[in-house]
Amino acid sequence: MRNLLLGAALAFGGTMAQATEYLNVFTWDGYVLPEEVAAVNDILKAEGYDVEVRVLDTLAEGPEQMFDVIRSGDVDVSFLTLNYIQMEGFPFSNLLQPIDVSSPRLGNAQALLPELSEIAMGMSDGGPLYLPFGGGSYGIWANDDVVTEHPSSVAELLKPEWKGRLSLTSGQVQPNVALALMAIGQPPFAVQDASGDRAKIGEMQKADGELQQTMTALHDQVGFFWSAGPEFRDDLAFVASYGPGAAAHVASGGNWSIVNFDEGNTVWLDTINFSKKLDGKKLEAAEIFANYFIGKEVQERIVNGLGMVAATTLVDANPMLDENPEFFAEELFWPPYTKVANNVMNMLSKRASGGGS
Repeated sequence: MRNLLLGAALAFGGTMAQATEYLNVFTWDGYVLPEEVAAVNDILKAEGYDVEVRVLDTLAEGPEQMFDVIRSGDVDVSFLTLNYIQMEGFPFSNLLQPIDVSSPRLGNAQALLPELSEIAMGMSDGGPLYLPFGGGSYGIWANDDVVTEHPSSVAELLKPEWKGRLSLTSGQVQPNVALALMAIGQPPFAVQDASGDRAKIGEMQKADGELQQTMTALHDQVGFFWSAGPEFRDDLAFVASYGPGAAAHVASGGNWSIVNFDEGNTVWLDTINFSKKLDGKKLEAAEIFANYFIGKEVQERIVNGLGMVAATTLVDANPMLDENPEFFAEELFWPPYTKVANNVMNMLSKRASGGGS
């Protein structure tokens, strides 16, 4: 028996030693294309890595869903929105490792926009838990085939004529609450700002309060809630989007444009993150993957194909940033919400959906 086992080990040892490991990537819809995965895999193969990039079928939807997927242990590289990393109640930072931006495999990191490279909410004692990938504003896009005049205020979305013709996200309640807050003339992050004040937060979460009533009215206007990505259907007049889905739809011939509300728009930054468990050759492979995605080719695509703001100086043009150098002003970024703020926002959303008092 021992000789049989030895023979089997000799026969299969070479194969086992060369077994390919997978680098599992968890990302938002449209961020990682098959041809880009193939390009990175070609680089890895050429450099002698027995590691293959594989994008998970599950697409990112929001903080709670992303936390559940990442803590399952199946994710090596993720594309977290920056404010998730230190969000109370979802300790993503415990699942990630600092990124060595001086690694020889991360040469493109030197060209990243400095204002995006060390934002406090993405930092740890050991360094950044992220590489900036790209960003944009969260806004409402109008179907210009049916909307003759864009509303000037968020409150106008509540008009009877738009009932059933608005589409919002179901995966993230925070931007919906931000819209409701702006509709009543408050800052979009007012719940977060009040989370340390018991009297203020108590007022905001009242079942018969102004915010709850507005949140419920907003939900009543919704004809379709999207999860992984928005759908720009002909029966809809307004669709909430982070930009990429809308830009792709417009590029394919859709007649939609962003509504420039008097209240303005908040901004977000999506990032590349490494799992804490990554080490050795798989960590090196992750760096090679990330370097490709912060490189000129992919960054040009997210600007021109997804309508995003690039995170690097390597691109030929970065229109939204070129037009507004203060686009990424820190006070406009979605904050890392406290657990209290998240609980209140979830309660407001649940009530608005008819799911509790």
